[in-house]
Amino acid sequence: MEQMIPIAIFLFVLFLLLGSGVWVGLALMGVAYVGMELFTSRPAGDAMITKVWASSSSWTLTALPLFIWMGEILYRTRLSEDMFRGLSPWMARLPGGLVHTNIVGCTVFAAVSGSSAATLTTVGKMSIPELRKRNYPETMVIGTLAGAATLGLMIPPSLTLIVYGVTINESVTKLFMAGVFPGLVLALMFMGYVAVMSFVSKGFNPDPEPKMSVIEKLKNSRFLIPVICLILVVIGSMYMGIATATEAAAFGVIGSLILAATQGSLSWSSFSESLMGAVRTSAMIALILAGASFLSLSMGFTGIPRGLADLIASWELSRFELLMALLVFYIILGMFLDGISSVVLTMAVVEPMIRAQGIDIIWFGIFIVVVVEMAQITPPIGFNLFVLQGMTGHEMNFIAKAAIPMFLIMVVMVFVLIAFPELATWLPDNIRKGPAG
Repeated sequence: MEQMIPIAIFLFVLFLLLGSGVWVGLALMGVAYVGMELFTSRPAGDAMITKVWASSSSWTLTALPLFIWMGEILYRTRLSEDMFRGLSPWMARLPGGLVHTNIVGCTVFAAVSGSSAATLTTVGKMSIPELRKRNYPETMVIGTLAGAATLGLMIPPSLTLIVYGVTINESVTKLFMAGVFPGLVLALMFMGYVAVMSFVSKGFNPDPEPKMSVIEKLKNSRFLIPVICLILVVIGSMYMGIATATEAAAFGVIGSLILAATQGSLSWSSFSESLMGAVRTSAMIALILAGASFLSLSMGFTGIPRGLADLIASWELSRFELLMALLVFYIILGMFLDGISSVVLTMAVVEPMIRAQGIDIIWFGIFIVVVVEMAQITPPIGFNLFVLQGMTGHEMNFIAKAAIPMFLIMVVMVFVLIAFPELATWLPDNIRKGPAG
């Protein structure tokens, strides 16, 4: 195949740059620059400037730093303590007890964060000490936290879905809506696993919680009101067609600032720290997106994406076989790259394949997110594992083993999505038409 030489050169330069410790975004630009110089007559510098500017000036992309900033502000509030106090009375009587606060807490915070790491850190900093104090099995505490935190990638607002939407030029609001039901189903699957293990595992013997009346439970539930209001503002404004994803993100920032101020955790120090945290994360993602867009242009000139798509088409894979091949491919890729890098690096090649197979682009975005979620908890580069190692002090092997059941549940979720595609497509197909993006 005539594309093999360009592919070999691209891969060699990419692994050389990544292996030498160069930032992912700069590595992608370097590979693209080499490709432009070797395989096209167009001036590489001129093409890079044009493409990088075009990819960075997308209005939809404005939602990204705003949602990141919202998560950074909330991370510095008492939100995790309030969520635990509000949820624990209701979770205590379920099979599995307070371990469910990990899953429900992550699901709730995912709806105002968009980041897996922010969800993990915020919920974990409160739940881990409390669950340890009550003698819950360490493997279950850590495993459920590692798995449930990945819901931050699926339940809107999701940073990965924003990046996917910008990369393939699809409505971010529709993608957000597509993530709601699959995210809730995955959370219920995690809770089901905890309930079963509470009966099966001999080591599951936590200290009993004191009984509370319904009135006392309702009193404690008042601590959930602020975060529920914030979720309604952010997601409700998009669902009702009142706001675009970007406008909803702005509402979210204002709401989180008000929440922080009313809790007394908004100071000049916390404000500036949250702003700088958001700037650092946004700059990193923007650089990766800029590098990937230039690489897509460079690869387009060589004909690699179309050539690979034609090659795979010649294999005459069924829709299911193609999805299984992509599942394995993304799991392997996710062992070495973060989720956003995996998405932007591969879309130029993968998009023509899935369109040729007639696979729904919105549905495929949710499929990608589930697989990218798996990458968050697979060694050696599983980011959630590193965060948990820093929080708990455990060896990486211990944390990775604790997360294996969650990984397997996500694999099951992929097959659920394939069997019931309406889980992802029903809401965006029936959403009230509002502002685009």
